[in-house]
Amino acid sequence: MRRPSRAPAPVQKDGPRINDEIRNAQIQLIDQTGLNHGTVETIVAVKLAVEAGMDLVEISPNNNPPVCKIMDYGKYKFQAQKKAAEARKKQKVVEIKEIKLRPMIDDHDYEVKMKAMQRFFEEGDKVKITLRYRGREMAHQEIGTKLLDRVKTDVAELAKVEQDAKFEGRQVVMVLAPR
Repeated sequence: MRRPSRAPAPVQKDGPRINDEIRNAQIQLIDQTGLNHGTVETIVAVKLAVEAGMDLVEISPNNNPPVCKIMDYGKYKFQAQKKAAEARKKQKVVEIKEIKLRPMIDDHDYEVKMKAMQRFFEEGDKVKITLRYRGREMAHQEIGTKLLDRVKTDVAELAKVEQDAKFEGRQVVMVLAPR
């Protein structure tokens, strides 16, 4: 059984509409110098843009009538790409680093973990502390609680508690974020 063929959906264009793609009868026109000409027929505005050797670009489509500007569309797109690239460059992805501890951790091991944590905070990353209990250690949960309190006090000036310690099965999880 054959299905009737449907016409493909119109392709959505990314970016603003330009020149003949602007469907409104009237628009508010701003020329290449930035002078506002008020409400103008779209056909007249396109002719003005062609005479100036530029494009008519729809800047604010949601206004009534929409605001259009006479400008070089290629240059406009290039500037927009540069702005987007600059914004991406400035963006920092915050990672969550995990540090695993045991309730009976030795002092030197604890100091090594604290140094690693300090480095993570200086880099701007969050730290997830996982305290894992094994076997009979579950009977002495207060040792783990004391250890987590010690971690909190040791990193108090570097970080703040984002998610307080909570049990997940045989382990306690706490998340710290840099200040």
